[in-house]
Amino acid sequence: MDELSYWLALWRINGIGSSHFQKIIEQFQQLDAFFAQSVAQLRALGLTQEQSEQISGFYQQANTPVWEGVQRDLAWQQAQNHHVLTWNSPHYPGLLREIKGAPPVLFVCGDVGALSLPQIAIVGSRNCSRSGRKLAHEFACHFSEQGFTTTSGLALGIDTSAHQGALIGRGKTIAVLAHGLDQIYPVRNRSLAGDICENGALVSEFPIGVNPQPQYFPRRNRIISGLSLGVLVVEAAIKSGSLITAHEAGDQGREVFAIPGSINDPLSKGCHELIRNGAKLVETAHHVVEELSPLLGFVAQPYDQATPTHQYDTESLEAQLLQAIEFEPISIDQMVGITGLSVADINSTLVMLELDGLITQQAGGYCRI
Repeated sequence: MDELSYWLALWRINGIGSSHFQKIIEQFQQLDAFFAQSVAQLRALGLTQEQSEQISGFYQQANTPVWEGVQRDLAWQQAQNHHVLTWNSPHYPGLLREIKGAPPVLFVCGDVGALSLPQIAIVGSRNCSRSGRKLAHEFACHFSEQGFTTTSGLALGIDTSAHQGALIGRGKTIAVLAHGLDQIYPVRNRSLAGDICENGALVSEFPIGVNPQPQYFPRRNRIISGLSLGVLVVEAAIKSGSLITAHEAGDQGREVFAIPGSINDPLSKGCHELIRNGAKLVETAHHVVEELSPLLGFVAQPYDQATPTHQYDTESLEAQLLQAIEFEPISIDQMVGITGLSVADINSTLVMLELDGLITQQAGGYCRI
């Protein structure tokens, strides 16, 4: 068995969370050495009898639920655009790695590199208003046009509108799910999930075969905020999962934004509470972009850490744009005229060139460094 099999197995052991996983990794450099311990040795390390037997049974390749589960995980990974990331993977998103309780294993369907792009999370009520859906759609569309990826949870309501708006803006979007990626919940969003896989990624910490459970949704919220530079709450009642995401974001040092509404609207009360507690009141998508743009330099950028990010294919958008940008500032309108690229493509490409340290923004536009 390879090392990934042991990571998958340990993540399936009952009661082993991120903190336990970290302690085991620190003590055993290779997980095969940990799994080779006897039941008595594992008990001496503080594991329960059940955990010790599950670990021992997997090492002996016995026909156990953990063994069968890992085989499902590995089989799922064989499909096109299916990925399993661990803390040791070069594509594991750097911002998420920083948070407390970062999942040691991520399952990804779609563009694995999208996880390291600059992201803004949009969350809100499932039972939202028509106005709330419109705002989520418009904000996400604007974020895409400005080169940001929109991250949400694929739920009905605000989440759905946010994903759709990002796609309309020709940008990428990421959906974090509270179950295994062999299924889609809610079923009504199955088609949308397919579009997200084509233009972003579906992400989950839950192994293949894990069904959605109510207690899993608050747990996935820390990943939504952990992937993002900031979290925007569009509509939320006082007792809302969106407020959990916002509080997670605050604990993680992320920016929190909220859109105000009528004082008589129950769906605005959660946003108003966030604003009273320090969230930034925003009225336009530009307010969010303006606030987060200075943080772009802190975003991790490893599409492939072994390959310098400034070595672009001659046909890539980055190469085309670099040919148009010189050491004197040039505006986006001028870039459109020179390259023929769309404003959305130019904005998203400018973000990547800035992250790679090749260009900088100055009065009058962008120029080479």
